[in-house]
Amino acid sequence: MDALPPTFSLATARAAGLTRAQLRGGRYVRISHDLVVRLDDAIDSRERLRVLATALPHDAAWSHTTAAHLLGAPVDLPARPHVALTPRRVLPQRSDLVVHGRRLLPDDVVEVDGLRMTGGAQTFLDLAAVLPPAELVAVGDALLRRGHLSPETLLARLSRAERVRGVVRARTCAPLLSPAAMSRPESLVRFWLTDSHLPDPEVQVPVLDRWGTTVAHADLGYRRYRLLLEYEGRQHADSERFGADVDRYSLMAAEGNLVLRFAARHLNPRTVVGRTERALLSRGWRPGTDPRAR
Repeated sequence: MDALPPTFSLATARAAGLTRAQLRGGRYVRISHDLVVRLDDAIDSRERLRVLATALPHDAAWSHTTAAHLLGAPVDLPARPHVALTPRRVLPQRSDLVVHGRRLLPDDVVEVDGLRMTGGAQTFLDLAAVLPPAELVAVGDALLRRGHLSPETLLARLSRAERVRGVVRARTCAPLLSPAAMSRPESLVRFWLTDSHLPDPEVQVPVLDRWGTTVAHADLGYRRYRLLLEYEGRQHADSERFGADVDRYSLMAAEGNLVLRFAARHLNPRTVVGRTERALLSRGWRPGTDPRAR
């Protein structure tokens, strides 16, 4: 059995005398319907994709939510990996993969940690066909922030995407992207506000003291109305982080700002837009004024 290579087919396993019971044991893992790996160490998701790639054509590239996850976007790795292949008369299908036909140019593909995948712009375009606008903006923000996407590369890809499914949504959301958004919830809140009748919020708003020194930054806000918005994730529950947050909020309030704080339970457009509207009204904003003014 030790003479078997690290990766082998079921036919090779049977020829070597491995039984089904042995293959179901802890020493082996079935990566796909015809691909088995001998495990000396634990295998993680990226290593599984590397092994799967050995059974795919040379033009294969991980795509859609698989590529987005690998590039650091806030999406879960799907149970069935997505892969893009150059269209053929008969596109290979596998029960363990979601296969897409794509004519990819060299600029549409990148290699990260030994994995061949669609680049940021192509991934954004692919996901525009399946994600709602708010989630698409969150993905785009993360790709921008991590350097896998730029306004120039996205514009170039979308300019040659006539009649591609999802391109209208991609073109609508592209101008809304910001690399300054630090998390998916921040991106969602910003999109809901931008998509509403309220003024567009500013991202990473600096808070200045009376001497003009920056003492804090808010996730989002409206400097004109001295209104700041903060999202509280789980990391804020840490005792040390909690103390630092108290200092930040005190500094923000000391300079005359009203701070709205949102948590996961508030993460829906009705709550975010409704509370922000009431806060803006309390700070002097009135409907009918320039909705784009900060």
